[in-house]
Amino acid sequence: VQLQASGGGLVQPGGSLRLPCAASGLTLSNHGMGWFRQAPGKEREFVAAIRWSRKDTFYANSVKGRFTISRDNTENAVYLQMNNLKPEDTAVYYCAQRYGSGYSTLEGDFDSWGQGTLVTVSS
Repeated sequence: VQLQASGGGLVQPGGSLRLPCAASGLTLSNHGMGWFRQAPGKEREFVAAIRWSRKDTFYANSVKGRFTISRDNTENAVYLQMNNLKPEDTAVYYCAQRYGSGYSTLEGDFDSWGQGTLVTVSS
């Protein structure tokens, strides 16, 4: 399984970015997906997750109402739409896949990881 996250960049506070995560070597149907992030000097943390087959979504409190995780079966991809970005959202964002249709907020429950894409929120 290979996951390719992209779409990062520099954005001003209040701006938006959309991060795609494309998968190869695995059909993402019936598998859970998640986004995590790691800010400079901090541990990696959960951001959002989705149950692939049931569309249920879950968010960290810090991003709830601003970020949206979604997926596209035809594109075999998952997305993270980030709105009203804040400087504290600055981090490397990783997409991750876990076998099975359930969800998790724990890093150890995910089986494959993308390489990460850097998001910098600054004026």
